Order: sequence, then structure tokens, then C-alpha cells
Amino acid sequence: MSSLITEDEISHEVDLVWLEDIDDLDYVRQSLDRLPTRKGKPAYHRDGRMVGYALLGPTAKPSRSSGTFRRRVFWLLPHDRDSEPQGLYAKGAPAEAVDPRTLAARVKGFKTERSEGGPPSTAMRELGIQLPL
Repeated sequence: MSSLITEDEISHEVDLVWLEDIDDLDYVRQSLDRLPTRKGKPAYHRDGRMVGYALLGPTAKPSRSSGTFRRRVFWLLPHDRDSEPQGLYAKGAPAEAVDPRTLAARVKGFKTERSEGGPPSTAMRELGIQLPL
């Protein structure tokens, strides 16, 4: 879940790879997966689809017990808002969801009004604040 991802856990990221145009997505789900490599497209074993993943730099160390690397994977489920705009997440977003425009290598990302199913707040518009923050 995004709230559980710490700055330490993503400190070795060097880039994010997007498999889809994130401008078309209000939110993506993110998780830290145990993967066998620092780079390359990981295998995907969830329902739905992978929309992006993180690449790690050479200083990232594998787990001593499993030999795997913890890398972020970004994904969506079949019932998420992009596929079912009037469905379960027409308003609100899953706990692990963040606005993909607020993500970058070594940046956890944030929920925004858009990711929660609404337009930017009146205060943001009045102040001229544009997302991502």
C-alpha cells in the first residue's frame, strides 16, 4: 500500500517505466513486489494489468534470505475506474492508489482530488495550483 511504502524502500530507484499513457489514468495502484532482477519488465501475476514498474540502480542489494529485489509495480484491476467509470471507484480510490502524475523515481506519490474521483478543489483552482504538486 502506498502509505506503507517508505522512502528507504524506494531509495535505489533510477527510473519508472510506463506501459500506458498515465495522462489517461486518474489513479494507479502501487505495491512493492519481490522480483528477481533490478531492471526489466517483471512478470505479472494479478488480475487486471500492469501499467508500469520501477527500475533499480546498481547499488540496490538483494534480500539476503530470498535473493530478490523489492521493486514498485503499478497496476489496475478490472473493476477500477478506468474500466468501470461508474463502478465501485467512481468516487474514492483503493488504499494503495495514487495519482500517477505525482509519481517519480524515489517519490511515493500522492492521492489527489482527481485520484479520488473529483475535480481539483476550489482552493487549488483559486490559488492556481496545478497537479502534480
